[in-house]
Amino acid sequence: MQVVRLSMPLFFIVLSVAYALLILQLPQATLGDPLAPIYFPLAICIGLFLFAIIDLIQVLKEKGDHATEDLQLLVQKSTLLTIGVVILLCIAYTLLFDFAGFLLSTILFLVALLFYLNGLKKWLMNVLVTGIVSFSTWFIFSHLLEISLPGFGG
Repeated sequence: MQVVRLSMPLFFIVLSVAYALLILQLPQATLGDPLAPIYFPLAICIGLFLFAIIDLIQVLKEKGDHATEDLQLLVQKSTLLTIGVVILLCIAYTLLFDFAGFLLSTILFLVALLFYLNGLKKWLMNVLVTGIVSFSTWFIFSHLLEISLPGFGG
């Protein structure tokens, strides 16, 4: 059963290496730092690789039958429903992004996601997290990094 548990970190290690190879083929910028288009994707790639290595080490250190417990939790009806709802919300966010713009679509996505996952009892935390994450991400990208994000109506 540990083979099943090993498959995910190994998959993400291979994915991060393939992603790195694709990143290195990105064209260089004509203005400013020629390697600028590579920095952010490469940082994501390195993070994915490091977390996959950490997960692999944890799997190799595990004793007992944790993999069976993980699989049993995964195939429970409530877990599969949660995964399905999150996937549908991500698809809706993607479809709404160009039309509604970054800020509005992100707020709607996070509100829906957090209320689904946390419930109505934690409404204040859900609203605060949504506001802080949405506006801070928008501020970082639009003002600090000077990257234009889609506005309302595309």
